[in-house]
Amino acid sequence: MVGFVGLSLLLGLADAAAIPSVAESWVLSMAHPPGMLPTRLIAPTWAVLSLPSGIGAWLVWRQPAHRRALLLWGWHLLASAVWMQCLLSLHLPGPALLAALVLAVLTCLTAAAFARLRHTAGLLLLPTLAWTCYVAYVTAGIWWLNRG
Repeated sequence: MVGFVGLSLLLGLADAAAIPSVAESWVLSMAHPPGMLPTRLIAPTWAVLSLPSGIGAWLVWRQPAHRRALLLWGWHLLASAVWMQCLLSLHLPGPALLAALVLAVLTCLTAAAFARLRHTAGLLLLPTLAWTCYVAYVTAGIWWLNRG
């Protein structure tokens, strides 16, 4: 279990470390949608969500037919990193929106695959699914409000 939670946390910390310190000022200089949290809370939120996500992955890994579900989980982790870098490092809201939508779909597919193998594992991904939907909303708002 430590390996799965650790991998999830490590990837989140690496993403956060790659975000320049000017990211928050860039985001604040943009028009943003109602309900957007401060940028400094994004990385800690992902870190907190790494715990149930990693535990869910560990529960699935213990099941005989875990390969597809864990592959989806890996793609989910990659999409999360791509979204964070597109928006906060590269300042590209359009590609970030695409990454956020892919991330939301992958999180939904991963939660469903986890639930098929171990119901509890699927439930553990629900907070991450809610967060990725919120991320897609915020990213869409930033893109929409700052077009052209």
